[in-house]
Amino acid sequence: MNYKSNPRMLKLIASGAIFFAQMAWSQTAVVKMIVAFPPGGPVDFVARTLAEPLGKELNVQILVENKPGGNGAVAAEYISVNAADAKTLWFTSAGAVAINPGLYDNLSYNPLKDLAPVSLVVNNVELLVVNPSSPANNALEFIALAKRKDLALASSGTGSVPHLAMEQLADSTKTKFLHVPYKGAAPAITDVMAGHVDGFFGDIPGLIGLIQSGKLKPIGIAANKRSVTLPDVKTFAEMGVPGVDTNNWYGVFVKAGTSKADVDRVSNAIKKTLRLESVNLKLVQSGAEPIGSSPDELATVLRADITKWTQLIKAKKITAD
Repeated sequence: MNYKSNPRMLKLIASGAIFFAQMAWSQTAVVKMIVAFPPGGPVDFVARTLAEPLGKELNVQILVENKPGGNGAVAAEYISVNAADAKTLWFTSAGAVAINPGLYDNLSYNPLKDLAPVSLVVNNVELLVVNPSSPANNALEFIALAKRKDLALASSGTGSVPHLAMEQLADSTKTKFLHVPYKGAAPAITDVMAGHVDGFFGDIPGLIGLIQSGKLKPIGIAANKRSVTLPDVKTFAEMGVPGVDTNNWYGVFVKAGTSKADVDRVSNAIKKTLRLESVNLKLVQSGAEPIGSSPDELATVLRADITKWTQLIKAKKITAD
């Protein structure tokens, strides 16, 4: 039989090929999801919220492995030595892929060449918080206070998203802040609560519990709209402070060279998983904003953020610790 002259047979053959490719991929017992941060943090929380239901969607078991270190370099290097087959996923925040290229002159990986974007997962806007005893009840009062006396803003490290949010605020308001970098968000937040530093920009999921318990006071959202979790907290733009638009998105990448079919399969599965009521509600209640995307949409966001953050890093002459 001449299959080329039989459109119906050609369609059946193509469908069969896709079916068997999906079967071969789904028979993989385990898919690893690599997280470039320690257990217990907001990135790890979102990864573990996604992992089990995503595994069910893909008909595989997804195991979360934490590989912190080097601002994401350890995880990136791990991805690089594995096969390009989507059986090793990198779940990362924006910093490791969008900020590091501007922060490190000799970065061991190139996010635009060594990684294949799969999907955005959540967006986390940055929130400025202070000690409840602070006289500042909003960002404008905080800025006015900073112009009268030296205020210290903590960050989770030099070149981190909280640090760059502080730099945006300083540039927008022509205000000087003392930058106090910590090795991670947890000790920075602890020192805000203890009154050792005056404020901290952080992801809402890492702060929401402490805000609800009255241990931190939120005074400004670094986004173009208010958070559904904290609807009473105004954005900086609403308060007349433009240009403070920091966001720390989380996304999934695989090794460059992974087939388009595998990338699209995982991307579509992530979007379906994020629409599940149980997953969506858990993420929203944590303060995160579920935002599944196509691979091309993530690639566009990545390129734009690399440009934005590199310009700020170079302009402020920020160098890695």
